[in-house]
Amino acid sequence: MAERDTVLHTPPVTLTGLKLGKMKEVAAGMPAVTSSFKHIKEEIGLFKGLKVLQQVNQRKGFDCPGCAWPDPDDGRSLVAEYCENGAKAIAEEATNKRVGPAFFKKHSIQWLSKQSDYFLGKSGRLTEPMYLPAGASHYEPISWASAFVKISEKLNSLDSPDEAVFYTSGRCSNEAAFLYQLFVRQFGTNNLPDCSNMCHESSGKGLGEVLGIGKGSVTLDDFYESELIIVMGQNPGTNHPRMLSALQKAKRNGAKIISVNPLPETGLKKFKHPQDVQNVFMGATELTDHFLPVMINGDVALLKAWMILLLEAERKNPGMVFDRFFIKDKTSGFKELVADLDKQDFKACVKASGISEKQIRETAKLLIDKKRIIICWAMGLTQHKNGVANIQEIVNLLLLKGSIGKKGAGTCPVRGHSNVQGDRTMGIWEVPQPAFMDRLEKQFYFQAPRETGYNVVEAIKAMKKQMVKVFFALGGNFLSAAPDTAFTAEALEACDLTVQVSTKLNRSHLVVGKEALILPCLGRTERDDQEAGQQFVTVENSMGQVHQSTGQMEPASESLKSEPAIVAELAIATLAGRSSVPWLQMVENYDLVRDAIEQCIPGFENYNERVRKDNGFYLPNCAREGKFNTDTGKAKFTVHPMPEHDLAADEYVMMTIRSHDQYNTTIYGLDDRYRGIYQERRVVMMNEADMSELGLKTKDKVNLVGEHNGVTRVAECFLVVPYAIPRSCLATYFPEANVLVPIDSVAEKSHTPTSKYVKVRIEPI
Repeated sequence: MAERDTVLHTPPVTLTGLKLGKMKEVAAGMPAVTSSFKHIKEEIGLFKGLKVLQQVNQRKGFDCPGCAWPDPDDGRSLVAEYCENGAKAIAEEATNKRVGPAFFKKHSIQWLSKQSDYFLGKSGRLTEPMYLPAGASHYEPISWASAFVKISEKLNSLDSPDEAVFYTSGRCSNEAAFLYQLFVRQFGTNNLPDCSNMCHESSGKGLGEVLGIGKGSVTLDDFYESELIIVMGQNPGTNHPRMLSALQKAKRNGAKIISVNPLPETGLKKFKHPQDVQNVFMGATELTDHFLPVMINGDVALLKAWMILLLEAERKNPGMVFDRFFIKDKTSGFKELVADLDKQDFKACVKASGISEKQIRETAKLLIDKKRIIICWAMGLTQHKNGVANIQEIVNLLLLKGSIGKKGAGTCPVRGHSNVQGDRTMGIWEVPQPAFMDRLEKQFYFQAPRETGYNVVEAIKAMKKQMVKVFFALGGNFLSAAPDTAFTAEALEACDLTVQVSTKLNRSHLVVGKEALILPCLGRTERDDQEAGQQFVTVENSMGQVHQSTGQMEPASESLKSEPAIVAELAIATLAGRSSVPWLQMVENYDLVRDAIEQCIPGFENYNERVRKDNGFYLPNCAREGKFNTDTGKAKFTVHPMPEHDLAADEYVMMTIRSHDQYNTTIYGLDDRYRGIYQERRVVMMNEADMSELGLKTKDKVNLVGEHNGVTRVAECFLVVPYAIPRSCLATYFPEANVLVPIDSVAEKSHTPTSKYVKVRIEPI
């Protein structure tokens, strides 16, 4: 068997020594500071590390490469405008370790594939372009010019531009994203899947249909004026830690907070701000007033139960619960929603939610009494078959209260990657928008393709069928992020050429096509010097604010290129005389890219001038302004059925989650400190009653087996951990459990993989 045939598709099944402790009661505080400095010291050294950290999220510094939570407009801490996981992300990017030609000469892809994702990520920064020839076992150095020739020759040899797929991670800048989609469309395809397809696509689809904009409607200041904040399907303490500061300020201003999640999460219990004198001397701030441990995918049932109680209260006191003027003037479909609520069985909703009737009635009282309500959510709601319906039920509730388009109220999908929302704004979307395509054609004198391209799941299936021969990824770790790992791996291996633009080594560099290229790029922390001098890039945060980011560190290698430069040089090599775009000039001075964006995308008027202001600028948001760009000109109430939960007697519902030492597919360490799980990632969290019923004890070894549409998938050797999770529900870390997420189980309308609802059986080993 050839060495390329024995490359592992998934992290090796190796147990690393599970240790269990108690779940933490307080998030952040000095333990978070200690953890941050530990990672900084190990990767960069304290002196250099502290210098880098002083630039994070500052007005003349660089945007954190972690999450998309917004920076405060009023004042920023000069000491630490970042969180623990932001510090980890910066430590990973600014590390002193290097992965160059000597590393690849020493290590074959077979050997590397047998190492953990933690090992791969900790190996260091990529320094030079690398090429894996057909049949070879080791990457070898290649010049940038030769790399672009190989890619362009392969692209131009395709029978159709649609035989190529161009994936995007949400960490690339607005400038890189705009150039990328422009190149891809001039090449002739809309095959532009991106990480949104796997996370908040349900949010964008759901909000877009009923509010006329696929983005949230609140700003950070709205949190400080809100009376009630509901956090659903989200763990901000690990995934968006700076959000805790906003919740703390909201709480001090009088807001009530309801947390809805299958797992109790430390970040929504108590928060101790390490720079807050009151916290240091008076103790942590209690954030959550009511914690509702919902069943996995019991959210629609809970939302319906709440609305039934609100409807009862409104009928007893007409006009005192619902915002009747708002409903009449700004919405449609109200009568249909009420008719549906009247048909619902309240007791059945309570049972399906997994929440006690007492808790539902207590929290409904807050909804009845409050007017300014914000509902936040993340992947706990979007990665279900009914993900779009989940979001639209949230909108139903907010519309009843008139809580959209007013201060202190609205929708808040909390995005992951730091510029995932900006990428979509820049046109990274497999669904071409006619008005945008018209403007591209007018500005750049070409005929843009109008056919819908492949989303992530469709792209994987097309690669597997060999309908796609080239896979190009601008950032990300596609294999580990995607569903159905074995299927996705086989799809990638069926390609003629796979190309990864990356800063660090990951598993997607090992599971590749017949030929493969790694193109190393600058990180967010590093200086970007072009012909016109040092450049800055721009990003859009989770609340629609566009601002600049300027790297300050010396690049990890002289061979690194910026993402805009990589895209431009690839475009020149591939399109040759077919493009009139001034690619080189745009890369010499990113102001020219922003001038082009201004001409093509509404809301970017005077882009270069406005983005140079301290806080940048907010993009137009119709829902925030109380206007709704739907076909009716009104916000729409919608009616959705209750999700069906047809579990067999021996089946459980599994959801994949992150550990605290992780951001998306990047593994910073092996501890999940807040949950009290240490030195191990192959764990399955179970309700103790379920464990007892199966005769399982703590740390017993089990296999997780999923069957979907006649296909059996197995995740081997997981350790059982007792946890406060509803019965029949399980939680596991990704990417280790992604092998169980079926490729053909996706959300209706959005096609998001159902990573939060996977039916499995447990087989003791």
